[in-house]
Amino acid sequence: MAAFDWLTSLTGRRRSATARSVLAGEAAAEAARKTSQELGEGARDTGEAREAEFPVPGDTRAAAFFDLDNTVMQGAAIFHFGRGLYKRKFFRTRDLARFAWQQAYFRLAGSENPEHMQDVQASALSIIQGHRVEDLREMGEEIYDEFMADRIWPGTRALAQAHLDAGQKVWLVTAAPVETATIIAGRLGLTGALGTVAESVGGVYTGRLVGEPLHGPAKAEAVRALAAAEGLDLDRCAAYSDSANDIPMLSLVGHPYAINPDGRLRKHARRNGWRLRDYRTGRKAVKVGVPAAAGIGAVAGGAAAAAALQRRRR
Repeated sequence: MAAFDWLTSLTGRRRSATARSVLAGEAAAEAARKTSQELGEGARDTGEAREAEFPVPGDTRAAAFFDLDNTVMQGAAIFHFGRGLYKRKFFRTRDLARFAWQQAYFRLAGSENPEHMQDVQASALSIIQGHRVEDLREMGEEIYDEFMADRIWPGTRALAQAHLDAGQKVWLVTAAPVETATIIAGRLGLTGALGTVAESVGGVYTGRLVGEPLHGPAKAEAVRALAAAEGLDLDRCAAYSDSANDIPMLSLVGHPYAINPDGRLRKHARRNGWRLRDYRTGRKAVKVGVPAAAGIGAVAGGAAAAAALQRRRR
């Protein structure tokens, strides 16, 4: 009987996790469709060399879905956003040190760990709780210019532009807050963004999420929901990511790409005949054998930089 109760409880937890993924995906798709109307036909940066391989001009039932962190942008968008908020005195030096550790882990590991990503989201939610949505959107525009604009991978940007030039819609799909993702999509001239939806009441953040972070299976649910709403044929669509955690999303489309891939995704892509692109330098691409002390040094460096910044303000 005890074994039966345990199995029933486990099944219930799995169903609950699936339900949260579906809820997060549907919320992200709804938010993305709303924000894409606001972005409209914004200015596009067309200065980079193009790498158009397969987008079929005029195929409006095709679209492209791009992961953000380490695919479109070097590092984690949430970390860069955190740096900008710290500069605006949203939180303390020790909070920036925590962000520095999270960023160091992300860069050295070369992949997204679900528990680590949850820690990042919890940190971000605790910081924005009680703040107005509109205020953070306005700050996000400034933060993009200060900390993110020069971290966009030119190669990935060119791939996105190829889809746009073919008349196709291009969406970011990321665990980052949908507001941050939408700003980045707007600056790059993309259609819109699917991102983690933070709950707000009366235009003020509650510190809770709608569903769960848009990560792993939730990304696939979001893409599926958006494709259904937009009348897209997923077999004609493309998806791009650096992480094995996005295999569910990549497996949905007919044209999956591994961009700056972690080890697991690289192996999976080769095994399944997926296209690979690596825009990192050889040194940055190597993720094996990095000494643990490097992570400690990165944290110490981040904390030291934060302390120095604090001293200059006094």
